[in-house]
Amino acid sequence: MQIVCLDLEGVLIPEIWVAFAEKTQVEELKRTTRDEPDYQKLMDYRLNILDKHGFKLPQIQEVIETLEPLSGAIDFVSKLRESHELIILSDTFREFAMPLMRKLDFPTLFCHELQIAEDGKIQKVKIRLADHKRKSVQYFQKLNFEVLAAGDSYNDIGMLLTANRCTFFNPPDSITNEYPDIRVCKTYDDLYSFIVAK
Repeated sequence: MQIVCLDLEGVLIPEIWVAFAEKTQVEELKRTTRDEPDYQKLMDYRLNILDKHGFKLPQIQEVIETLEPLSGAIDFVSKLRESHELIILSDTFREFAMPLMRKLDFPTLFCHELQIAEDGKIQKVKIRLADHKRKSVQYFQKLNFEVLAAGDSYNDIGMLLTANRCTFFNPPDSITNEYPDIRVCKTYDDLYSFIVAK
């Protein structure tokens, strides 16, 4: 049996932090896992900037509510779920993801959570499990699943290299140059063909 593991941001939905950075015109918040391999370092950096500017969770959620899944993502997810088990493995947070997961008809999502103060300030991130993408793939394999994985960022590399078959989906050149042996899909049609190939 096969199970498909996909990253969320950059694969099915826009990069949430980039969208918030554009809305608020705070350029420093455009830094993502495509730029910074160390996720904890990236989140510490982001929380520091949010604190400096006084941004709170409701302001971020307001921007997220205006976002739509990437063009073609809704149909792709719907078609894929007809034939495969789908798990979204993301380093986003439940508090960020829910509006967009609703638009994708709630595929299963494994992600992290935030600790929020009463006034809406993000106090800290609650990482579900360090390196959870790679470890999830390993456990699915122990359950006798063949795992097919796709992602676009540094934080997907462990998941991709551990999966039985993997592909990048629209990654930046900097990552494909470092990992030239991982194939690249550019469209949802390409990605679907990769998944269903025998």
